[in-house]
Amino acid sequence: MTASRGPALRRPVRVGVIATMLTGVLLLLCCTGGTAAFFLSGLGGDAEDGDNLAGWGCGPVRPVDIVGELPRFAEYGDAQVRNAAIIIKVGQDMGVPSRGWVIALATAMQESALRNLANRAEPESLSLPNEGVGADHDSLGLFQQRPGWGSVAERLTPSYAARKFYEKLVKVRSWQRRPLTVVAQQVQVSAYPDAYAKHEELASKLVNALAGGAARTVEINGKAVCDAAERGEIAASGWTAPMPGDVGSGFRTASRPSHHGVDIGAAKGTEIRAAAAGRVLVADCDPDNRNRRDCNVDGYPDKGGCGWYVDLLHAGGYITRYCHMVVQPRVTVHQIVAAGDVIGQVGSSGNSSGPHLHFEVHERNNRKSSGAVDPVPFMRERGAPLRAAE
Repeated sequence: MTASRGPALRRPVRVGVIATMLTGVLLLLCCTGGTAAFFLSGLGGDAEDGDNLAGWGCGPVRPVDIVGELPRFAEYGDAQVRNAAIIIKVGQDMGVPSRGWVIALATAMQESALRNLANRAEPESLSLPNEGVGADHDSLGLFQQRPGWGSVAERLTPSYAARKFYEKLVKVRSWQRRPLTVVAQQVQVSAYPDAYAKHEELASKLVNALAGGAARTVEINGKAVCDAAERGEIAASGWTAPMPGDVGSGFRTASRPSHHGVDIGAAKGTEIRAAAAGRVLVADCDPDNRNRRDCNVDGYPDKGGCGWYVDLLHAGGYITRYCHMVVQPRVTVHQIVAAGDVIGQVGSSGNSSGPHLHFEVHERNNRKSSGAVDPVPFMRERGAPLRAAE
């Protein structure tokens, strides 16, 4: 299979904040035109419960200690980190899946910077324990909740405020798969709904640090399973593997320094899923080296182009690219997709000599090759590993 270097920027794209097992061996023509073996299997064993996750790359998911010494973060002081621990602990006590902890933290980070804020519009609050004075109407506490959420004293009690947030969160339809911004907005009804997205990555890091890597886990039958997003589940970080399978041709190898993504082998027609919630930037046929748009036929080496492909924009300015689809993508430009939504099918269009998914990750809203990063460590860190063929 031969993958393109990625489509050229043929037109300006407005980038804003928005914020799935085959078993056996397939012998496929790889991206250098040679042959590579792709061992399509699971993660190498059955996942255990939260006490036995260290070997899965994220450590044991543990109850949060809100009393003892907590890790330090450059972005927050001790009191703020302790408030984060309280939010996570309440979620754990309520049995809310760990994705909910990430959403709750990102929300409180936006609303109060994790500070328990009083408000002069609620004079009683000034005499109660607080960590500063806010100025948003009569909003109080970590989540800036207004009177309908509870009394002044209740809203200034971090554990109460977190519990009320979770109670409403779990009633939001498909909340574990939808964009964090959309879910948080349905709970909070904020005047600035897009603002939550920028906190998702740091919120995941807080959850990992305070709960033993929990943002890299998924919930299966009530158990926390680490690094299992390859099976189609959504990790608490909000990411999932775009499809099952092993990585064959890697990122910018010595023999292929301009290969700005990785290739995942799969049979033609295998469904490709959005690696995270996001907005469709591009869903198009990438012209070949002769500027021909013939993506409905299989490609060949040195043809050039991604064939049928999709670019998705995710929270934090990350962009994922999915190349060589067999037919026109199932999504359209500007469409909002949830993590795990099917966006297309594996094919061999464009610069390809066999069916596979060419998958790229870009940072800083940069669709060019200069913005590309290695998808393997990127996805592993988010609990959605791409398996490297052995």
